[in-house]
Amino acid sequence: MLRLRPYKPCDAERIAEWVQDEDVFHRWGGDYIGSYPLPAEAIDDTYRNKNGNCDEADNFYPWTAVDEDNRPVGSFIMRYTGGDPRQLRFGWVVVDDAIRGKGYGRQMLELGLKYAFELLGAERITIGVFEGNEGALRCYRKTGFTGTGIVKKEPRNVIEMEMLKKDFFGNR
Repeated sequence: MLRLRPYKPCDAERIAEWVQDEDVFHRWGGDYIGSYPLPAEAIDDTYRNKNGNCDEADNFYPWTAVDEDNRPVGSFIMRYTGGDPRQLRFGWVVVDDAIRGKGYGRQMLELGLKYAFELLGAERITIGVFEGNEGALRCYRKTGFTGTGIVKKEPRNVIEMEMLKKDFFGNR
């Protein structure tokens, strides 16, 4: 059973360990933070001091998923988009490589969706996944996200997905 807690500076070391090779680094979107290899200090600086590189103040919420032993097993961020408090975007989703493929990512995102819909009043959550990141795409689909289109970007296109509040609670 997982639970979410706000990101803490000590989590940066774990996240850096999970983004252990250049392929994972690019699929995770690490190049939006810095260059590979990405040190924990760069993650922490981006998360705590640079507001996740968001222009808007109070717009960046990093989370850590912990297991029953309080051990970090995954991380992701939420941020508002387009100035609309009813729309959030999830991103920088990563799970400990040692437990990938066992449903932890889905469980972590479901907790985030529940929080966003119930407590933050979101009506729509979006997420993007780089083409070729089949593991993340499967996870997001299993969580209930549906595709809305492809954004052509260099060097990788982004598959855009969404989850609506009515659909999340309609499937529970």
